[in-house]
Amino acid sequence: MNTHSYTIIIHSNDRVEKPGFWAEVPALSGCFTQGDTIESCIENAKEAIVGFIETLTQLGIAIPGTDEAKEPVISTVRVNIPVNA
Repeated sequence: MNTHSYTIIIHSNDRVEKPGFWAEVPALSGCFTQGDTIESCIENAKEAIVGFIETLTQLGIAIPGTDEAKEPVISTVRVNIPVNA
């Protein structure tokens, strides 16, 4: 078994009735997933990556190179600051 590393980008999904998160895998164009929490989104992303690569293999398509990020992906956060601060 080979180990590959892929960067995932997690986005907040606050535009729907039920908020949650969705993730994309930039190195695997078209590989997306979602989850109710960041943790579930990460786990779902792992499953999505494995399934995506299995499909590529079955179709005889080369697997894109791994994405060895040197630094962790950093998310943007929103904070409310009091006017008097």
